[in-house]
Amino acid sequence: MLIKLLFIMLLLLMVIHLFCALPAIIKGQSSRPLSHYLGRRLLIAVMLLGLVVIALLTGVIQPNPNPYTI
Repeated sequence: MLIKLLFIMLLLLMVIHLFCALPAIIKGQSSRPLSHYLGRRLLIAVMLLGLVVIALLTGVIQPNPNPYTI
């Protein structure tokens, strides 16, 4: 259950940083450069991917064995 909460928190954090970058994109000027928000989103994505890999290796989550069956 904790791993799912971490997934959700990281995904929400990515969306928050996306909307924080929106004024910088629209106005063209902000207190921080656009690369700051892009770097944060990239860091969160790497953390999320690492969390998925760790969860798969430890057996906390399991992949679908037959992804193409209905």
